[in-house]
Amino acid sequence: MIFGPSLLQTAGRMLTAPIFITGGLSAVKDPAGKAAMAESTLDSIREYVPGLPDDNELLVRINGGVQILAGATLLLGIKPRLSALVLAGSLIPTTLAGHSFWEMEGGDAKAHQTQFSKNLAALGGLLLIAGDGDNTKAIEKAARKAAKKAEKRALKQA
Repeated sequence: MIFGPSLLQTAGRMLTAPIFITGGLSAVKDPAGKAAMAESTLDSIREYVPGLPDDNELLVRINGGVQILAGATLLLGIKPRLSALVLAGSLIPTTLAGHSFWEMEGGDAKAHQTQFSKNLAALGGLLLIAGDGDNTKAIEKAARKAAKKAEKRALKQA
Protein backbone atom coordinates (compact mmCIF):
# COMPACT_ATOMS: atom_id res chain seq x y z
CA MET A 1 0.00 0.00 0.00
CA ILE A 2 1.51 3.35 -1.05
CA PHE A 3 0.23 5.24 2.00
CA GLY A 4 1.28 2.65 4.55
CA PRO A 5 2.19 3.42 8.12
CA SER A 6 5.86 4.05 7.44
CA LEU A 7 5.20 6.74 4.81
CA LEU A 8 2.59 8.42 7.00
CA GLN A 9 4.84 8.19 10.05
CA THR A 10 7.75 9.67 8.12
CA ALA A 11 5.58 12.52 6.85
CA GLY A 12 4.21 13.17 10.35
CA ARG A 13 7.69 13.20 11.84
CA MET A 14 9.00 15.53 9.14
CA LEU A 15 6.04 17.89 9.51
CA THR A 16 6.40 17.99 13.30
CA ALA A 17 10.10 18.87 13.44
CA PRO A 18 10.29 22.32 11.79
CA ILE A 19 8.31 24.13 14.48
CA PHE A 20 10.92 23.08 17.02
CA ILE A 21 13.84 24.01 14.79
CA THR A 22 12.46 27.49 14.05
CA GLY A 23 11.37 28.02 17.66
CA GLY A 24 14.79 26.93 18.87
CA LEU A 25 16.53 29.29 16.45
CA SER A 26 14.37 32.15 17.68
CA ALA A 27 15.24 31.34 21.31
CA VAL A 28 18.96 31.16 20.58
CA LYS A 29 19.03 34.40 18.55
CA ASP A 30 16.79 36.53 20.77
CA PRO A 31 16.26 35.04 24.23
CA ALA A 32 15.41 38.24 26.13
CA GLY A 33 11.62 38.23 25.72
CA LYS A 34 11.31 34.52 26.36
CA ALA A 35 13.60 34.79 29.40
CA ALA A 36 11.42 37.53 30.87
CA MET A 37 8.28 35.44 30.33
CA ALA A 38 9.99 32.39 31.82
CA GLU A 39 11.33 34.13 34.93
CA SER A 40 8.64 33.06 37.41
CA THR A 41 8.56 29.50 36.04
CA LEU A 42 12.34 29.22 36.18
CA ASP A 43 12.34 30.57 39.74
CA SER A 44 9.84 27.85 40.68
CA ILE A 45 11.94 25.17 38.96
CA ARG A 46 15.04 26.37 40.82
CA GLU A 47 13.34 25.42 44.10
CA TYR A 48 13.48 21.79 42.94
CA VAL A 49 16.67 21.98 40.86
CA PRO A 50 19.05 24.09 42.95
CA GLY A 51 22.00 23.81 40.54
CA LEU A 52 20.12 25.51 37.71
CA PRO A 53 22.03 28.60 36.49
CA ASP A 54 20.63 32.00 37.47
CA ASP A 55 21.01 33.34 33.93
CA ASN A 56 17.54 32.98 32.40
CA GLU A 57 18.71 33.99 28.93
CA LEU A 58 21.32 31.24 29.04
CA LEU A 59 18.65 28.68 29.98
CA VAL A 60 16.39 29.88 27.15
CA ARG A 61 19.31 29.57 24.72
CA ILE A 62 20.15 26.07 25.99
CA ASN A 63 16.52 25.02 25.59
CA GLY A 64 16.55 26.53 22.09
CA GLY A 65 19.71 24.61 21.23
CA VAL A 66 18.15 21.40 22.48
CA GLN A 67 15.10 22.05 20.31
CA ILE A 68 17.25 22.75 17.24
CA LEU A 69 19.29 19.58 17.70
CA ALA A 70 16.39 17.28 18.60
CA GLY A 71 14.22 18.87 15.89
CA ALA A 72 16.91 18.26 13.28
CA THR A 73 17.43 14.65 14.33
CA LEU A 74 13.67 14.10 14.32
CA LEU A 75 13.43 15.62 10.84
CA LEU A 76 16.24 13.41 9.55
CA GLY A 77 14.90 10.28 11.24
CA ILE A 78 17.94 9.90 13.51
CA LYS A 79 16.76 8.28 16.74
CA PRO A 80 13.24 9.67 16.20
CA ARG A 81 11.79 8.20 19.39
CA LEU A 82 14.57 9.68 21.53
CA SER A 83 14.36 12.98 19.64
CA ALA A 84 10.61 13.14 20.28
CA LEU A 85 11.09 12.45 23.99
CA VAL A 86 13.73 15.18 24.26
CA LEU A 87 11.44 17.62 22.46
CA ALA A 88 8.54 16.67 24.72
CA GLY A 89 10.74 17.28 27.74
CA SER A 90 11.73 20.72 26.46
CA LEU A 91 8.18 21.60 25.45
CA ILE A 92 6.68 21.19 28.91
CA PRO A 93 8.62 23.98 30.67
CA THR A 94 8.43 26.10 27.51
CA THR A 95 4.65 25.82 27.49
CA LEU A 96 4.28 26.51 31.20
CA ALA A 97 6.66 29.47 31.06
CA GLY A 98 5.38 31.02 27.86
CA HIS A 99 1.67 30.32 27.82
CA SER A 100 0.36 30.35 31.40
CA PHE A 101 -2.96 31.83 30.26
CA TRP A 102 -4.56 31.14 33.65
CA GLU A 103 -2.40 33.93 35.10
CA MET A 104 -3.44 36.47 32.42
CA GLU A 105 -6.47 38.59 31.70
CA GLY A 106 -8.20 39.86 28.59
CA GLY A 107 -7.13 39.18 25.02
CA ASP A 108 -3.67 38.02 26.07
CA ALA A 109 -5.21 35.17 28.04
CA LYS A 110 -7.23 33.97 25.06
CA ALA A 111 -4.24 34.14 22.69
CA HIS A 112 -2.03 32.29 25.14
CA GLN A 113 -4.74 29.68 25.76
CA THR A 114 -4.72 28.96 22.03
CA GLN A 115 -0.91 28.67 22.01
CA PHE A 116 -1.08 26.45 25.10
CA SER A 117 -3.56 24.18 23.31
CA LYS A 118 -1.35 24.05 20.21
CA ASN A 119 1.61 23.05 22.36
CA LEU A 120 -0.48 20.31 23.97
CA ALA A 121 -1.33 19.04 20.49
CA ALA A 122 2.38 19.08 19.56
CA LEU A 123 3.16 17.24 22.80
CA GLY A 124 0.57 14.60 21.89
CA GLY A 125 2.17 14.16 18.48
CA LEU A 126 5.62 13.84 20.04
CA LEU A 127 4.35 11.20 22.45
CA LEU A 128 2.87 9.26 19.52
CA ILE A 129 6.24 9.37 17.77
CA ALA A 130 8.07 8.37 20.97
CA GLY A 131 5.73 5.46 21.56
CA ASP A 132 5.88 4.23 17.99
CA GLY A 133 8.00 1.32 16.96
CA ASP A 134 8.52 -2.35 17.31
CA ASN A 135 8.95 -3.18 20.98
CA THR A 136 9.44 -6.89 20.33
CA LYS A 137 13.16 -6.87 21.17
CA ALA A 138 12.60 -4.99 24.43
CA ILE A 139 9.80 -7.36 25.42
CA GLU A 140 11.90 -10.43 24.57
CA LYS A 141 14.84 -9.04 26.57
CA ALA A 142 12.61 -8.37 29.58
CA ALA A 143 11.12 -11.87 29.31
CA ARG A 144 14.59 -13.48 29.21
CA LYS A 145 15.68 -11.45 32.21
CA ALA A 146 12.58 -12.43 34.17
CA ALA A 147 13.08 -16.09 33.23
CA LYS A 148 16.69 -16.00 34.46
CA LYS A 149 15.62 -14.45 37.76
CA ALA A 150 12.91 -17.06 38.18
CA GLU A 151 15.40 -19.84 37.39
CA LYS A 152 17.86 -18.50 39.97
CA ARG A 153 15.15 -18.30 42.63
CA ALA A 154 14.01 -21.82 41.84
CA LEU A 155 17.60 -23.15 42.12
CA LYS A 156 18.06 -21.40 45.48
CA GLN A 157 14.85 -22.90 46.84
CA ALA A 158 15.68 -26.39 45.62
